[in-house]
Amino acid sequence: MATSHAGGECVFEAITLKKEYDDGQVQALRGVDFRIDAGEFVALVGPSGSGKSTLLQMLGALDHPSGGSLLYRGAPLAERADLAAYRALEIGFIFQAFHLLPTFTAMENVQIPMFESPRGAAERKERARELLKSVGLEPRLHHFPSKLSGGERQRVAIARSLANGASVLLADEPTGNLDSENAGVILDLLERLHREQNLTLVLVTHDMGIAARATRRIEMRDGRIVSDRPTEPSLANP
Repeated sequence: MATSHAGGECVFEAITLKKEYDDGQVQALRGVDFRIDAGEFVALVGPSGSGKSTLLQMLGALDHPSGGSLLYRGAPLAERADLAAYRALEIGFIFQAFHLLPTFTAMENVQIPMFESPRGAAERKERARELLKSVGLEPRLHHFPSKLSGGERQRVAIARSLANGASVLLADEPTGNLDSENAGVILDLLERLHREQNLTLVLVTHDMGIAARATRRIEMRDGRIVSDRPTEPSLANP
């Protein structure tokens, strides 16, 4: 059984988690065990096909395990009757491809998840404004995605992921479509949000330099965890 790394409340616990496709011909996860505590910044690393993105999708309830158990705050995630609400209100997603709606402004894109909440129109707009300001985009509130740089689009996506006050952020290669300068800006932003809001951040990457900025690194290969350890302080960003 995996042990605690942060000493806080357990957010996720996987017990012999498995995922198979094509009637078992493809084994994406082969009995994975781990625990992630509140406030951790965990990097999932490994080559393509190692199972890291599949695992992230399990945490976000975008896919379901073929075997084993995945607990969220002590209760089986698969048994929740409100998985849509879980995805909308408790988990924030950040994707490599941004997934912004091209005909909506930055303000409007950030408000989309809030339609799942009880907020009224005025409150949604004010919340979106505050979030975009927090990621440095106050001058770009009314710009469409086509008028934003790649780094700005990802900052809109990060603001959107925080729209409903999620305590867990799941990021799948969030810098994969960015140049090194913009990638650094996005990583700095994620680190700041993680620290200031005590977010639980799980980030998928194949870049060991990015992984070194996390507080813990889980390395996967062929659907299994081959290493799970704190990041060496000497490798992390000062």
